[in-house]
This record gives sequence, structure tokens and C-alpha cells, in this order.
Amino acid sequence: MKILQINTVCGVGSTGRIATDLHSILLSQGHTSTVAYSRYAAINCDHTIRIGNRVDNYLHVAQTRLFDKHGFGSASATKELIAQIIEINPDLIHLHNVHGYYLHIGLLFDYLKQANKPVIWTLHDCWTFTGHCAHFDFEGCNKWMTECHQCPLTREYPKSLFYDRSQLNFRQKKELFTGVSHLTIVTPSKWLSALVKKSFLQEYPVAVVNNGIDLQMFKPTPSDFRCRYNLNDKYMILGVASHWTDRKGLQYFIELAGKLHADEKIVLVGVTEKQIKKLPQEIICIAKTNNTRELAEIYSAADIYLNFTLEDNFPTTNIEAIACGIPVVTFDSGGSSESLDEGCGIAVERGELKGIISAVEAIRKNGREHYSAYSVKRANDLYGKNKCFAKYVSLYKDIIDRQKKGQVYVPGIIP
Repeated sequence: MKILQINTVCGVGSTGRIATDLHSILLSQGHTSTVAYSRYAAINCDHTIRIGNRVDNYLHVAQTRLFDKHGFGSASATKELIAQIIEINPDLIHLHNVHGYYLHIGLLFDYLKQANKPVIWTLHDCWTFTGHCAHFDFEGCNKWMTECHQCPLTREYPKSLFYDRSQLNFRQKKELFTGVSHLTIVTPSKWLSALVKKSFLQEYPVAVVNNGIDLQMFKPTPSDFRCRYNLNDKYMILGVASHWTDRKGLQYFIELAGKLHADEKIVLVGVTEKQIKKLPQEIICIAKTNNTRELAEIYSAADIYLNFTLEDNFPTTNIEAIACGIPVVTFDSGGSSESLDEGCGIAVERGELKGIISAVEAIRKNGREHYSAYSVKRANDLYGKNKCFAKYVSLYKDIIDRQKKGQVYVPGIIP
């Protein structure tokens, strides 16, 4: 097989690592693989296409900020990409995030409709079927189900400072993104799959493939973390995020800090210097780390992991935590609870801090050791990256074979 992936980044961030992990698996099985990307440097990938340059990105950002036309810039860069795709002539094109200030979706999807090649599109958020935003559940907005207009989230990514073009964006996306032959949508969670089936993308088959993690890195990892932060006699409550925002539930940690017992301490990873100055002293703040071993040491030192996300697709932090042997308590929002069962954590109704506190008390009463072995086993049985991403390779083969025979892929949760 000859596979081309397209994503904003390559080897950077969660979607970039998914692309390079797939690339490695394909090469190991003797297939041909290329990753097309735009932003930052490519990591852990030896065959790439760079889409546009910084100037293209900046101009696309300006167009988004000024006119709310995200996804309709970078025309020259997209034309060059299409020329390279034609030259490569892949058997299947795998799209990830097509937003991120680097593609003209009109040009790209006009080409995809003409090319008549099998396409897999992994949705990592909801931007594809809205008129503006990537996340709407925490806002309680359902306009995407009929037609977006008067968007309440124009100041959220992809931020528009002056215009609300959400209605026209919605109509244009609907026209562009529907009617693509041999397109299969993949979502990492059942939650997002259910949303897709209510959107204008409902004509397409949808498969669920969970995100996976590197179990060689995320495992019980002893360290002197507790000693360094004077936590030896404390019950350590952990929160981790790449960017702490209201959607990630930072305000709930602030509120929880005022309700802690004397022997409890919160540790937050990923906070900025500006946020550190505003957070209460009951919270130990650690800047963002890209060192996976260091992160595994922090998970392993904790007694419990809390995820206050108000909307998320299939958060890998939950999986990373259970792989390191600590129980998880999360709001039951988005797909956040899908990786848990009663043996490794508890899901609480979104926004119910009292429920979180009760869940923490219940888990503390049982003791971390009650959950540790089972949590590690669950992560190893279900969420190893090689096992999860090998499902994509099987999906590639199935879709390509069916397309050659004139058949349609039958959707489902890939076992």
C-alpha cells in the first residue's frame, strides 16, 4: 500500500504523534508512507512534504482574525500540495486536522472529489461540521445540528476578532465535505461518532478507533518526585493539561483547593507563568513538559488523577494515568469516561464538584493499591499505541480492497 497522511503537524502534539506512529507501523510492514504537514519541524518521520511556509501561516491567521475565513486561505500552498499528491499517486489519503491555518479546504476537497481515491478522515474535534468552533459542548450550543449562525464562540479558536461568518462557513463546509466518494470517517470516541451521525456528515460510514499511548514510557515509574516537592506525607491529587483553559476545568481545581483536607495537595502540570501567579498556594504548579519519562514519574507519584474537562474527544491523559497505575476521576463529558470502568476510576456528572469530592473520598478509602494492578492491565490490554494504530492499517487494507471491488466499508468499532 501507498499511504499519504495530511495533518497540521508531524511528530508534534497528539495528532502529530499519531501520524508518525502510523508512519512507522506502515514502514515496518513494508508499505510506502508519506506525511504532509505544515507547522513546526517534522519529528520521527523520514518521508514528509512541507505544506507552505510561515508566511502562508501568518497570512492565513490574519484572514481568520479579520474575516473569520479559517480554512479558506493558503491557496498557493494547497495547489502545490495537490500537485505533489498527484505525483505520489497514493492508494489512500488519510486526513487528520485540515484546520490549523495551512490549507484551502475548497481546493483540497474539489481535488478529492475528482481524484476518486479512498479517503479516511480522522476527526480529532468538531470543527469539521460547525461554522466556526472546534468545541461546542461546554457552551451548550446545538446550532451545528441545523445551521450555524450568530456563533457564541467567535473569540475561541480559530479566533475571529471582528466578523461572525459562521453561517456562510457552515454552508460552504457542508457543500465541500459532502459528496466525496469512498470517504470513511474515523473518530477516537463513541461520543464523537454519535455527533457525526447527527451532523451533515451522516452520509459517511463512521468507525471508532481509540487513541493509543506508548506503554514503554507510560508505566509505573519510581522517582524522587514526592521527596523533591515535600509530598511524602501528602495525598497527591494530580491534574495534567497541555494548555489550561476554562474548557479544561482549571476553575474547578481552584475551587477544590479551598476544600482540601490538611494532608491533601494538588499538583498541576502544564500551567503558565501567568497562571502560576493567580493560583492558590495549595496548588503545586509545574510548567509544561514534553519529557514523557518525567511525566510518567509524576503520574506514578500521584495517588489519584482528576480530569475536570468540560468537553474532550478521548483524552490520552486518562489512559496515561491508568497505565501508570493510578485511578482516575473525571467529569462524564465528551468521551472522557470511555476509557474507564469501575476497576480504574469513576465518572461524575459534568460540573458536579461535590460528586468529584465524594468520588475522591471513595477512592482514597479503598486505597490506590486497590486500583493499581487492574489499571495497568487495562491500559496494556486496550490502549497500547501499536495495537490501536495497527487497526488503522487493517482499515486501510479493507477500504482499498472494497473500493477495488466496488463495495462500501461497513462501519463499526474496530475490535
